Amino acid sequence: MVSSYLSTAGLECPVSLIESKIELIQTYLAQHGLDTKAPLNYYVPELGEGGSCSLFGHLQAEPFELSSVVNITDDKNLERINCLQAIVDCVVKESQVDWFGIYQKVTHDSQQQLVKLAYFGAESRACFPLNETFAALSNNVKVGLSKRARVINDIPTYLTEGGEYYTCDPKVLAESCLPLLSGDNQLLGIIDAEAFKLHFFDDEQLALLIAACFVIPKYLLN
Repeated sequence: MVSSYLSTAGLECPVSLIESKIELIQTYLAQHGLDTKAPLNYYVPELGEGGSCSLFGHLQAEPFELSSVVNITDDKNLERINCLQAIVDCVVKESQVDWFGIYQKVTHDSQQQLVKLAYFGAESRACFPLNETFAALSNNVKVGLSKRARVINDIPTYLTEGGEYYTCDPKVLAESCLPLLSGDNQLLGIIDAEAFKLHFFDDEQLALLIAACFVIPKYLLN
């Protein structure tokens, strides 16, 4: 199962290390999942011209309400979203990553989107349309459409060499974006992790992120 995910996502990481991280996250959930309360709304940046880019440091006046996109009136969904926030907390605690978010694929306003359900770090946009236009700007969407992970451990060099990258927070120097997949390799969503240090995502960090991709699907919303 782990090997299949690695193949689909185009990743290499020791399977035994991933399995140990899965146990770590599950243990954290068992200890803290019931005590964690996820925010059901959060502030997001203003969008630039055309709505494709976020204006870093400029927030919309009113917070984004998750209930506008997903069903969080159901008690089971509330439990799930709290568990997702606990997974975020675990990943941040264990990795010291500077930004981490969990996005689920949903259909809203007659189009498929990635909606941010739980996160840690600076404010960022709530939803990404899953289409080729946004894939040109967003690693989240590119990973969502391709189901292939993107790990960029040196963003400045990547940009210098002509790589395409949408810079939201200029402090971010490394990013890992991984797909969330079902047992039959259908896209369920993505996770995104960002660090203010170069070459942050070594095997230990990647194993933790990949492990999260195995625990998260159980707690995605219905």
